[in-house]
Parts: sequence; structure tokens; C-alpha cells
Amino acid sequence: MTRVISGVVLAAGALALIWFLSSIALLGVALIVVAMAFHEYDRIVDRIGAKIPYWTTLLATLLVCSMVPFQWVDLESVLAAALLLVALNVLASPRVGAPLLGDTAAAVLAPVYIGVPLGSLVGVHAIVGREGVLLLIATVAVSDTAQYYAGRTLGRTPLAPLRSPKKTREGALGGFVIAPVFLAVAGSYWLPDFPWYWHFSLGLGIVVAGIIGDLFESMLKRAADMKDSGDLIPGHGGVLDRIDALLFAAPVFYFFLRNV
Repeated sequence: MTRVISGVVLAAGALALIWFLSSIALLGVALIVVAMAFHEYDRIVDRIGAKIPYWTTLLATLLVCSMVPFQWVDLESVLAAALLLVALNVLASPRVGAPLLGDTAAAVLAPVYIGVPLGSLVGVHAIVGREGVLLLIATVAVSDTAQYYAGRTLGRTPLAPLRSPKKTREGALGGFVIAPVFLAVAGSYWLPDFPWYWHFSLGLGIVVAGIIGDLFESMLKRAADMKDSGDLIPGHGGVLDRIDALLFAAPVFYFFLRNV
């Protein structure tokens, strides 16, 4: 019951923020989520054995997130500056050899893994409005649901046994069948300016990205010997547990929109 209640409250809150806030206000919310997700990420990589400069890496991650939504900003330069800032601070660490390499990789990953996706989410809102963000989230949810039930019903072959033993190829196929069709149909109403095949192709990309995002977070948690990334959300774990697929799917949606 706790899981259901917290899930309903979380969904209602997210819906209200997306529906009523402007893109700039939503960016403020995204930056708060970035900070919470980064805190969990820092705990995970610390359990794995990497030591990252907390405040500098957080600043770089926030910087990337805040600049991604603006199409007139040269994203490559912003990302390069953020990663250089992180790398220079890590290189000042007294650790050497393989530990230093792990520290650098973990720090450089944070702006890409957390900052770019949440900035992309706001970017979708800025380009096509609240309908686009809700369509993205709904497609990820439909894909996850289809994979779950297809896996329970037909699942026989593990998809990635070393990463997530419960995921099956049959379950993934369910996502590939249902989610693109959902996006093609719903997209014709919510984003009618784009043809059905654009929506269908985007749906395929979102399914692929969502599966990778889920497996990637599972890999991190397994390496850290953690069941959940945190305990902020009762019955659901941490922030990263709730947005793992979205972190990989949002940039795909944003890329499609920026390259129409």
C-alpha cells in the first residue's frame, strides 16, 4: 500500500509541475532533481571505490543541465567546459594509477548521465510544450509495462543475466511492439505536426534507450552491492530508481526534435 500511495502522489506531483509550470520554472525543478540524483550517484560510485570531487562535479552537472534546453547554446562547448572542470579537479587528487582513472571516469560521467538527460527533458518542454513531455513519460511507462507483462507471460530467455536477471528478450520484444504503436497513435493527437512514421521511429528509439538506461543503473547498483539507489521515495527506492529509463530516453526525444 505504501508503494501505491507514494507512486500516486509522485505521479500527480510530476503531472502538475509539467502541466502548469513554464519551461524556465520547470528547469528550476529539474536542477533540484539533478542535485538529488547526483547525491545518490555519488554514494553509488563511492561504494564501488571511486572518489569524485563532490561540489565541483555537482556544479558541472548543474551547468550542463541548465544549458541543454536552450537551442541557441553551443552544447558541445558547454559540455566540454564542464568535463574539463571536473577532470582538472580529479587530476589534483593525490590518488594515482587505476584509482585515479576510475575517479576521473566517474566524475566525467555525471554531467552526461544526469545533466544532459534532465536538461533534455526541459528542452522537450521548451520546443513542443507540456504535451511532448507527457508523451515521452507515457511512452516510457507503456514500454516498461509492456515489457513487464510480456516477460511474465512469455519470458524464457534472459536479456542480460549479468545486469538484470529478471529481464527477458521476450519482455523486451513486448516493449518494441507496444510502445511505438502507442506513440504513433497518441502522437497524432498530442503532436499532430509530425507524421506517424516519425512517432513510430521515435518510439523504437525510446524503447532501446529505456532498456539500456534500466540495465545501466542495474549495473551500477550491482557493482556497488546496493538494492536501491536511495530511500527517498517510500516503496520505490531513490530518484535514480524512478528515472533510470527516462535518463536515456529523454535525450533521444530531444535529439529527434532538434533535428526535424
